[in-house]
Amino acid sequence: MSANRNADCVVVGASFAGLACALALARAGVRVTIAEKKTDPGEKLHTTGILVRDVVDAVPILQGLPLALVKRVDAVRLYAPNLSSVDLAAPGYYFLATDTPALLRWLADRAVQAGAELRCGTLFRGAQPIAGGFDLGKPLGRTSFLVGADGPASRVAKALGLGQNRQFLAGIEHEYWGAQLAQPEYLHCFIDRRLMPGYIGWMVQGVHGVQVGLARRLRGPGAADVKSAMAGLLAKAAPVADFRGVAVNSIRAGLIPCGGLVRPLARRRALLVGDAAGLVSPVTAGGIHTALTHGLAAGGAVADFLGGRSADPQREFVRTYPRFRIKRLLRFGFDHFQADWVFNLALASAPMRWAAGRIYFHQRAVVLESPAETRRLEPR
Repeated sequence: MSANRNADCVVVGASFAGLACALALARAGVRVTIAEKKTDPGEKLHTTGILVRDVVDAVPILQGLPLALVKRVDAVRLYAPNLSSVDLAAPGYYFLATDTPALLRWLADRAVQAGAELRCGTLFRGAQPIAGGFDLGKPLGRTSFLVGADGPASRVAKALGLGQNRQFLAGIEHEYWGAQLAQPEYLHCFIDRRLMPGYIGWMVQGVHGVQVGLARRLRGPGAADVKSAMAGLLAKAAPVADFRGVAVNSIRAGLIPCGGLVRPLARRRALLVGDAAGLVSPVTAGGIHTALTHGLAAGGAVADFLGGRSADPQREFVRTYPRFRIKRLLRFGFDHFQADWVFNLALASAPMRWAAGRIYFHQRAVVLESPAETRRLEPR
């Protein structure tokens, strides 16, 4: 890097994708700066922070993850709109509810220990192309490469004329510290087109208490009114656990991109990762696995380019991002053909179990009880 560059690479956003990218860069000996507008990477989060087993097994930077930051959940209890339910699991498969703020701080510490510079309270204001990189102005100065990992409404994408997310779910989650579910081994998932059109609601035993949340399609009358929808979910889920009138200790809310990859994803000496790139499953809205995996890969690709070992990753590397073709088709179907009566009738059917198994476990699920024994809870 030339002497007048402040960093070889600037990563905007101390997100899962941004921290993974910066960690890979730092380990490769690249001078990398992480610019985060918040004063703390764990502040004002928008994500539930549920990990699947695949993430822990496949992402090396999670090795050594402190057990105090996670809570294991072994199965899914899926509720139809009428509150009939079926229990699903897969051999050897589990979920991990996380203390998400602490998890992000832990990842940030790992990146800093590897040599990355973390600048919290630093807002990305724009980028002016210059020879061999960008001038980001004060206080970031000049860099040879720019990575946008700054969320679904990426300022980097706007500044560089890259693709922007257009389709979203609106999500909200309450956390009740110290609360305990009667059956904490399940991730409780609720389907209801009126309350959660285009997605689901959930209830899970977290590290510090119970997390209750939902996401819903961001269009149509009342689409953005997630607070009213949350009140409806709390009433609906009361037979499982009643949190109506209970003080909420923490609230997370925000937009979740669900339209697949943005276009374009990169330009000369710049690329997008994580939510900024639309690297979120259009069906499950899960993005942590892809954020970590492709954030690490992006860091490696940028390091190779800056080290003269490969071409600019603007073309070949971004082709490795998942296209979500089938999941985008399923998203279209869920958006346009979701019907509560279908789920009420078909919840315990073989096709529904097959579909649920692949959505939740990426494989065939085991039904923990026979369809004839499927429960039905009466709303209070």
